[in-house]
Amino acid sequence: MSADDRMRTPERAPRRDTTVPDVLALLRAELGERVDVSPASLEAARADKSGHASPGRPLAVVHAASVADVQATMRIAHATGTPVVTRGAGTGLAGGANTGAGEIALSVRGMDRILEVRPDDLLAVVEPGILNADLGDALAAHGLWWAPDPASRAISTVGGNIATGAGGLLCAKYGVVRDAVLGVDLVLADGRLLHLGHRSVKGVTGLDLTSLVIGSEGTLGVIVGATLKLRRLVPGAVCTIAATFPDVRTAAVASAAVTASGIQPAIMELMDASCLSAVHALLALAPPAPGQAQLTLQTDGPAAIVEADAIAAVLRDAGGTVAVSHDRAEGERLLAIRRSMHPAMETLGTTLIEDVSVPRSALPAMFDEIARIERDRSISIPTVCHAGDGNLHPNFIFDGPDVPPEIWDAADDLFRAALRLGGTLTGEHGIGVLKRRWLADELGEDQWELQRQITAVFDPTGILNPGKVFTP
Repeated sequence: MSADDRMRTPERAPRRDTTVPDVLALLRAELGERVDVSPASLEAARADKSGHASPGRPLAVVHAASVADVQATMRIAHATGTPVVTRGAGTGLAGGANTGAGEIALSVRGMDRILEVRPDDLLAVVEPGILNADLGDALAAHGLWWAPDPASRAISTVGGNIATGAGGLLCAKYGVVRDAVLGVDLVLADGRLLHLGHRSVKGVTGLDLTSLVIGSEGTLGVIVGATLKLRRLVPGAVCTIAATFPDVRTAAVASAAVTASGIQPAIMELMDASCLSAVHALLALAPPAPGQAQLTLQTDGPAAIVEADAIAAVLRDAGGTVAVSHDRAEGERLLAIRRSMHPAMETLGTTLIEDVSVPRSALPAMFDEIARIERDRSISIPTVCHAGDGNLHPNFIFDGPDVPPEIWDAADDLFRAALRLGGTLTGEHGIGVLKRRWLADELGEDQWELQRQITAVFDPTGILNPGKVFTP
C-alpha cells in the first residue's frame, strides 16, 4: 500500500444516533455529578504536557470513581457513537490523551486505590489513577517497590505509565513498564470488562493480550486496574557517579564504554551542554563550563561500591572528570539535576519534547546527527539521554503555541536519522497525535495495516481515542 493509498484508507467513523444534549442527558442520568461540563475542566482536557492541544473542547469530562462508572460511560458512548478519550494526570508528551470537540474525556485519575499488596507473591493490584511516586511510598513500607521510574513519577499515574509503555531512569537494569505488569483489567468500547493476564510469575495460556494493551495508548480499551510485578527493595549501598566531559560526543562514547565493560549501573543519564546550562540556571547553581556535558550514574546492591569504582575508572579513561559519592542524600541531589530537565526547558520557550531510541553503541553517531541538524538548520536541540538504554529526548524550542513547520522539518530529519541507525521513533512517550505521520515509516506498510486491523477488533465502531496513533 502506497502512502497515497494509506491516506485514502477509510476511517472507522463513530456513528451518531443522538444529539449532543441527549448524550449529556444520558451521562447525567447514569453518573450524576461525575459529569463535569465546567469551562475550566473542558479546557484542561484539551491538552497534555506535550504543548499540543486539541482544536475544540470536549462534550464533558467524566470523573470516574469506579469500574462501574467506566462501564456506564462506555455503554453510553457505544450506543450513541460518541468518541471517548481516557485521561489520567494529563502528563503525556505525545498528545495521546488530548480530548477535542464531540468527545468525552473519561478521567480515571480519581480511581487511585491500592486494592491489594502481596509481599509473599511480590505483586500488587492497583487502580489506574494512583501516582507512580505514591505507589512507591506505600510499597516501601512493605520492603517492596515497583521498578518503573519515569522522571515524571511524582505527577504521572500508573495507568498512564501502562497506556504509554513508559520507561524512565532505571530501565537499563530493571526494565520498562512492560516488564513489570502481570495483568490488566480492561473495559472494552462496548462496556464489557476483561481480566487479562495472571497473578502467577509464569503464564502462557492463549495470546498475550496484556502485552498488547501495554503501550496501546487508549486505542484498545480503558485500563481500570493492574496487577503489578514487584521487587524487594535492593539491599546494600547506593553510589552516585558524576562525570563531566568537554563535549557531548565524548560523553556518549564514555557511556558506550561503560556498557561495553559489562558493568550494569542502575542509572546512567547524559545531559548535553544546553540542557546542563538550563538546569543549572533553574536551580541557581554555578554555570558549567562552555560545551560541558555530564553523565550521572548510580550503582546499587551489595556490589555497588566495587562497581562504582570500576565505572569511574572507565569514565576517566574516556576523558571524564569524575566524582564518586557513597552518600544517598548527595546522590539524590545529583539526580535532582537530571529530574529538573523538563522544567528547565520550559524556561527557554515552548518545547517539543521528543523521544527516540537507538542501539547503545550508536549513541555517539546519533549525537553526531543531532549536531548536523543543528548546524544545517541553525537551531539548538538540547538533548538529555537515558544512556543506559539508548533512549534520547531531543528538545525543540520555539516561540508561540504551535509547532512551526521548520521545527517539524528538523524533527523529521532527526526521526529518520534514528531509524537509519537501527532505532525507533519512540522509546517511552508513545505515538499519540504528534508522531502518527511517521508510524508507517518504521513499521512498514503491512504491519501498519495489521495493527490498525487489530484495533478494529477491539473497537469496531472506532470510538476509542480516534485520531491518535494509527490515523493517516
